Amino acid sequence: MGGLPHRMKLNRRLPYILLAPSIIVLLALILYPLAFALRNSFWFWNLQTSPVPLYHSGFDNYRMVFQVTPFSEALKNTVLLGVLGTFAQFWLGMGIALLLHTHLHGMGLFRALLIMPTTLAPVVAGFLFRYLLEPKGGLLSWLLVGIGFPVPPQGFLGNANTALFSIGLVDTWQWTPFFAIVLYAGLLSISEEVKEAAQVDGASPWRMFWSITLPLLRPIAAFLVMIRFMQLFNSFDLVYVLTNGGPGTASRTLSFNLYREGLVNYNIGMAAAMTWLVVIIVSVIINLYLFFIYRKREW
Repeated sequence: MGGLPHRMKLNRRLPYILLAPSIIVLLALILYPLAFALRNSFWFWNLQTSPVPLYHSGFDNYRMVFQVTPFSEALKNTVLLGVLGTFAQFWLGMGIALLLHTHLHGMGLFRALLIMPTTLAPVVAGFLFRYLLEPKGGLLSWLLVGIGFPVPPQGFLGNANTALFSIGLVDTWQWTPFFAIVLYAGLLSISEEVKEAAQVDGASPWRMFWSITLPLLRPIAAFLVMIRFMQLFNSFDLVYVLTNGGPGTASRTLSFNLYREGLVNYNIGMAAAMTWLVVIIVSVIINLYLFFIYRKREW
């Protein structure tokens, strides 16, 4: 009998014991790089000058981020890409999910084809659209010229006014299916009884969508939007492949700015300062988003 309480305690602790190694490794992978970046953000360290930090520079690295690099423009481009890209992908994905939910003939094949863009690596998608958007010989450029749409002489990727928009377009093409599939799964989870009750009460399809479907999808949609915004906020692959941050700095994002400073200019101190600025900005944006999304929700 004396061993029973001990066995019960062990059974309660067993899940935590089994999870502990994974949690320790995860914390190490997260906390150590952040601590490393925080320490070196206050030191002058350029690998072209020295393999080790040279001297303590205080907040000079943080000031130089704004003075030497196009950080403000990169922040503007990143927020613009994240907000508009997430907005477009969510509503396009919602439209496709509603279409899939109509059970039209051939929807099974369409669902199978829909996932294909998401399976491509961003680098592959970038190279694909880089050739499609070539000003001379690119299929998309040729089609647009054929229907009378103005194509810049230097192409969409080489024009300062269209480069960032083109990156967002490619990302939307690749990740809208992800929204559509997850939202479609959410639509399938909505009880038919709720929809039938609304129809009996005389609710129109539009009213059912705004008053029933959208609120019931809110937990899934909120999480989906947050995850996708964070991914877009860290956009690098498409920027690197499609425009290399150009022309000039027209399509430079925070991640690309960080890459240029840390892996091209080898300025580790400034790159570390930039890393922490990005961490702070993302944390503020995500916490504000969660506050406004969930402040009226009771769990």
